[in-house]
Amino acid sequence: MNLLEQQAANRRRTWLVMALFIAFFAIVGAGVDLFVLGDGQFIATILALAFGGGRAWWSLRFGDRAVLGSADAQPLEECLRQATDEDARLRYRQLQNVVEEMAIAAGVPTPKAYVIPDDDPNAFATGPDPAHASIAVTDGLLRTLNRDELQGVVGHEMGHIRNLDIRLMMVVAALVGAILLLADWSSRAMRFGGGRVRGRGRGKDGGAIGLVFLAVWLVAIVLAPLIGQLLALAVSRRREFQADATGAELTRNPMSLANALEKIEDAVAPTPTIKRGTAHLCIADPLGKPINRSEGFWASLWATHPPMAQRIAALKEMALTEVRS
Repeated sequence: MNLLEQQAANRRRTWLVMALFIAFFAIVGAGVDLFVLGDGQFIATILALAFGGGRAWWSLRFGDRAVLGSADAQPLEECLRQATDEDARLRYRQLQNVVEEMAIAAGVPTPKAYVIPDDDPNAFATGPDPAHASIAVTDGLLRTLNRDELQGVVGHEMGHIRNLDIRLMMVVAALVGAILLLADWSSRAMRFGGGRVRGRGRGKDGGAIGLVFLAVWLVAIVLAPLIGQLLALAVSRRREFQADATGAELTRNPMSLANALEKIEDAVAPTPTIKRGTAHLCIADPLGKPINRSEGFWASLWATHPPMAQRIAALKEMALTEVRS
């Protein structure tokens, strides 16, 4: 799949995800109107759609600021001004140079660079589009990796930017959060209404349709938060393999990223400054969950990242293929 195909696929997935979530919002709102309020109006439906649409719009406009703020990321220029240690200044200048180089290689505008004050090596990219993207790396990453390995990591994050992964993941994260809130509000509305639902069907056929919709509504409330989180995890895992390949393509050195991932994997401590809601954006699991190092059916469902050993093996195979060629 070439660049244009990847971008087009991510655009389609973004719109598909938004359409699926909007359909869920409509079902939840309509269920509250029909079975809880029972007033013949669609106030809850309108409010649910407005809330979901508002969350999606907000995530595209301001989601990156919230992500950077939650990680306490500091602009690279500010870090350079405040640095009193010459070694720290050299690390920050090297990051600045590498980001500019990888942006040129990727053919995208140079993203803003940020530094997260954390000793655990990690990194992520965020933003609504390549023209308004940001890359954040931890202090621990800058101290752990050499220049080639840093190029591999930044190339990986540049792959997320160039492939429009950042837009898709921001929308998914925002809408999954909206689903959790709507499901909770719907459950509270049922309890407020005494736990009873009000039938809206007339006649045999209308009653049957009403019962079917009631069943769909209840299942949506109970299972949709779980399904939404699984969808977010699945999208995140797939993106990591593609970004690894793009990073290797940009640096023309798959082993630089493979070596970087090995060092990141050896640093077993979690990244406390990166919160659970943004864990799927990072190059490696910042929460230190054992399931991310496992394989099998359950790991493929619940892990935020594919096993690091698989990613490293794929990069080494790419390097071996290049040598043979």
